[in-house]
Amino acid sequence: MAKLGYKINNKNTKTLADSFNALLTNVKGKGEENMINNLAIRTMAKAVYSTENIGHYGLSFRFYTHFTSPIRRYPDLMVHRLLERYLANKPAVDKHEFEEKCKHSSDMEKLATDAERASIKYKQAEYMADKVGQVFEGLISGVSKWGIYVEIIENKCEGMVSIRDMEDDAYFIDEENYTVIGRYSNKKYRLGDKVKIKVKKILLNKKQIDFVFV
Repeated sequence: MAKLGYKINNKNTKTLADSFNALLTNVKGKGEENMINNLAIRTMAKAVYSTENIGHYGLSFRFYTHFTSPIRRYPDLMVHRLLERYLANKPAVDKHEFEEKCKHSSDMEKLATDAERASIKYKQAEYMADKVGQVFEGLISGVSKWGIYVEIIENKCEGMVSIRDMEDDAYFIDEENYTVIGRYSNKKYRLGDKVKIKVKKILLNKKQIDFVFV
């Protein structure tokens, strides 16, 4: 972000949260908006359930917990029971026991999230199966040594342009700047760039959508 002229003040959690939110406001409407938004999301660690209080990164709170209403997760029930217990001035619970429950809940939530993502990728591939050869506008959503991930603007389906299919140059990855660069032309594909792609093929059994640039 510094190379684009943006700075984050990480002196403390308050200045970090304020400058982070200001950054997202300042980039609205600019060419690098999509890239900055994608990078911002990647800096946020995946939340896990724990008995340790670490505050809230985005809200800059030193102390934080939450639960949903209506109750949708077992940790919500844990919080309700703890509140009821302490409001009744009952003794503290066994921290180790609750930490085990937190870990189990985090593990199960990850499994559920992975299953959800897999089902979304399958349904996206199924939806795009009859659109081979069609051209769409998309945004670069990721880069890797295998290729460039593109999310179609119209329907949010994501696929990949393989480096092997980019035959107009010899491309290499600048991982630090999330950029794919042509060795001879210096042509650049950056995270968040708008591009045009054509649907090359669908591999439903692999939940895979292959694109090529046009």
